[in-house]
Order: sequence, then structure tokens, then C-alpha cells
Amino acid sequence: MRLEAMAVKIPHVEGHPNRAPFEGVLTVVNAASDQAPAGARGHRVVLTREAAEKALPSLLGMAVDYRPGWDGHDARRKIGVLTEADVIGKRLVVRGYLYLRDFPDVAQAIQAQSPDAMGMSYELADARVEDMRAEVWKLTRVTFTGAAILLREKAAYRATSFRMAG
Repeated sequence: MRLEAMAVKIPHVEGHPNRAPFEGVLTVVNAASDQAPAGARGHRVVLTREAAEKALPSLLGMAVDYRPGWDGHDARRKIGVLTEADVIGKRLVVRGYLYLRDFPDVAQAIQAQSPDAMGMSYELADARVEDMRAEVWKLTRVTFTGAAILLREKAAYRATSFRMAG
């Protein structure tokens, strides 16, 4: 097993009122998505492990967003930040903080969902597709620009997850 990891060191502040730690599986690598992600023109996609590993630094410090209804992305509803990204096996695992004091209603809505209901989705720019005519697009280079929390059933990859820690 190979492990790639990156993190931004944020000092621990006991009882910080605006930091609610979370972790999630943002995506899986070297596996076709269960459905076409937004922006893929109806194509399912495969994010290669190599592309994911090279793009790990672009995840750090990026925002986490949500959309009311938990059914997609809204880059103008930023509710947290990504501080760690690890490729563990086929899973791209992320950790970070939601802004609990700023968005208590969002945190409560997440906690009201069943433990396995929530998932994640990545946001990209500058994606390179190996063959645009392929039925399943193979992403060979990407820059991550953020992530969204959504219902797992709405995510392009059903193997994603999201949970608030603690």
C-alpha cells in the first residue's frame, strides 16, 4: 500500500467556537464515477491516482461549500476549509473544519442526517481528459478548487462520505 498525504498545520485551540472538525472521502481514484459529475457533459469520469496525487497541494486551504437541499455545489456558500488530503488505497480522504459559529444551522442540518447519508464532491479547474471522445473520461491532470458536502446519493461517486468529528 502506498500513502500520499499533505496537510496545513493549524494549531489546536481547545474549545474553539468556530472550528468543527470533519473528515470525508472526497472521491475514489482509478475508478469510474457512478454518474456524470457536473461539467463532464454527461460523461462518467475516472480520476487517475497519479493526477490526484499531483493535485493534492491544490486541495489545501480550499473551501468546502454546500447547497440547500444537499444536492450539489454552490461556490458562494463556503462553510469550511480543507486542511488535509491523503490518498489511502483508492480513497482520497480529506479533513478540515466547518465554521460552526458562523453556520450553526448547517452543522445542525448535517448532524440531523443519518450517519451514512452524507457524501462529498470535488470541484476542479484545468482538467485534462485523455480522450474527449471516450464514453468514460479519464482525467490525467486536475487542479482542485474546492469541495462540496452533499447527499451521497447525489454525488458522482457513491463511495464518498462525510462526517463531523467529535
